[in-house]
Amino acid sequence: MGKFENRKAIVLGGTSGIGLATAEMLRDGGAEVIAGSRHECAIDGIDCVQIDVLDRAALGALFAKHSGFDYLVNAATGGPRAIGPFLEMDLDGFQNSFAKLWGYVNSVRLGVPQMSPDGAVVLFSGYPARKYRPGTLAIGSVGGSVEAFIHLVANEISPVRINGVCPGLIDTPMSTLEGDARREYYEKGTRGHLIPRPGTAEECAAGAIFLLENEFVTGTIIDIDGGAIVT
Repeated sequence: MGKFENRKAIVLGGTSGIGLATAEMLRDGGAEVIAGSRHECAIDGIDCVQIDVLDRAALGALFAKHSGFDYLVNAATGGPRAIGPFLEMDLDGFQNSFAKLWGYVNSVRLGVPQMSPDGAVVLFSGYPARKYRPGTLAIGSVGGSVEAFIHLVANEISPVRINGVCPGLIDTPMSTLEGDARREYYEKGTRGHLIPRPGTAEECAAGAIFLLENEFVTGTIIDIDGGAIVT
């Protein structure tokens, strides 16, 4: 019997990158998995639904349909994110970067009341939340808000648990670079890290799986960043 047998999980942003890797690990562990995305997708053994995390009515309907579900994982970005020097940044772009936070808040607010009492939630921040990296001030500000939200809301949604994964620089389809440009980007971005390579979606997903499985962890963040934060 798989460790997630007889469990139901909803993974938002679950058709690509870290979200997809998490959804597949849950499926392989025996869980019934619903993966949500803004784009149509088909994944073997996973029920895919097209949904926008900023659409509260659609989220509410999804959670109500699967009332009593056990796990909620949200890896959705919410939309484009602003990158570049802050003093040159379009302020609407900075503000729009917080769509990720709004999507997370929507999912927790609407999802938790429909979850089983021993359920668990996992969200994702990012290491720029705690370590300056040029060009990522907007992303870091959003990540810091996500981590604060996790620490605080854990007190109000108990006994449902909530935790976060803080990824380092991860090689996922979110980066559209190809070939030498992609390789150079990741090499440069991780050169000073204790583990000088980008992480994989599977390595981050393993952290999410740990947080779902371990029933003695809540209100915390685990770093899967190759030592990026401590250098």
